[in-house]
Amino acid sequence: MKTRWIFLSLLLLISHSAARGQVVYSIKDCITIGLERNFSIRIAKNSETISSNNYTLGNAGFLPSLDFISSYGGALNNTTQNLRVGGQTVTNGVKSTSANAGASLGWTIFKGFNVLTTYKKLNELKQIGILNTQLTIENYVASLLSVYYGYTQQVQLVKNLRYAVTLSRERLRIDEERYFLGASSKLQVLQSRVYLNADSSKLSGQVENLRATQIRLNELMAVKDMGMQFILKDSTIEVKPDLFYEKLLDETLISNTALMIAAKNKIISEYDYKLVISRAYPYLNLSTGYNYGISTLSTSSNRNQITNGLNYGMTLGVNIFDGFNTRRSIMNSAIEIKNKELSYSEIEQGIKADLLTIYSAYSNNLRLIKLEEQNLETATENLSIALEKYKLGNLSGIDLREVQKSLLDAKESLLSIQYQAKLAEISLFQISGKIMNYY
Repeated sequence: MKTRWIFLSLLLLISHSAARGQVVYSIKDCITIGLERNFSIRIAKNSETISSNNYTLGNAGFLPSLDFISSYGGALNNTTQNLRVGGQTVTNGVKSTSANAGASLGWTIFKGFNVLTTYKKLNELKQIGILNTQLTIENYVASLLSVYYGYTQQVQLVKNLRYAVTLSRERLRIDEERYFLGASSKLQVLQSRVYLNADSSKLSGQVENLRATQIRLNELMAVKDMGMQFILKDSTIEVKPDLFYEKLLDETLISNTALMIAAKNKIISEYDYKLVISRAYPYLNLSTGYNYGISTLSTSSNRNQITNGLNYGMTLGVNIFDGFNTRRSIMNSAIEIKNKELSYSEIEQGIKADLLTIYSAYSNNLRLIKLEEQNLETATENLSIALEKYKLGNLSGIDLREVQKSLLDAKESLLSIQYQAKLAEISLFQISGKIMNYY
């Protein structure tokens, strides 16, 4: 038992000494580091850059295309000509070469408003890329906040159990003194040691949980040294008590990122419908080019032949019949618009339900916090009275243990309710699009 207690004391002493040189983080510090390093956010930003790069006039089809083409070839032939009057003419080693170079320019002048609609669609896809990054950041910040305040809770639990160990150690001291004075039995001393060992074991397990939460926070911030020690500025969990449902609902319907993405998807489906309709319109293409060519023939009287010149043309066309495929695509696109509208309504309904559920939990936890604070105050006073009675021998060890346990349970219950209320608060900020207010 002594070896175990010495080990635990050394562990706590080392942790306390190391804490003096640790980095101190505020919630803003953690978010700043995470936004710069977190892998999911970096991937989302890269995807956003891709959608932004796609939003160009050229990708939409506004700009012409210019190609340069060149070729070179040759042949070496033997020719035999059989004459009608008899005999033949044989020519061996006839060599011919040809080289061509040219530039061609093509430009779609009109394609049933396809180009303009495509450009607008690319812009909406760019905006969705931005919103997807925003959604990733919001989810990340919410996760980081939950772990951040979870770590704060773990710190308070460690302090709570340290206090329990202190109480158990004081009780053991009292029992040992009373035993030496003959006022108590050895059984009482042994029982006090059992309680001290039990509390010390719980403290050791809680220190381990605290360390695991610290590593998890390092992971979220993408810190290279996962085992890096740090201290948080927030030592308690403060819950905002002034959140109102009606205001949150209005902000959610305007600023919820998932809802905005659903609205963008609905707009894109409308553009897809217009793109399908554009197939029924006539199209007009312009083309022009310049070509330069040179050819040689060893049997010719000319040394070589050079041709060059400008070509141009215009193509006007319209699809008359394509097996009713355009009609089918138009019908499917119209159905897709309805699906996107239904999807938006479904997401909106789900978000409203989540908001109401979370707000109900938030309100209930605020009420419970007040009750738990009263319980803690009462339990603290009960322990003070119980200790005095125990010192005078007017209270049994079992009764003292129950009073002590009631205090520890009250503190743990308060910490649990505070943390649950904080999680509800974070969720309310996230669903209403205000999660970055913590930053």
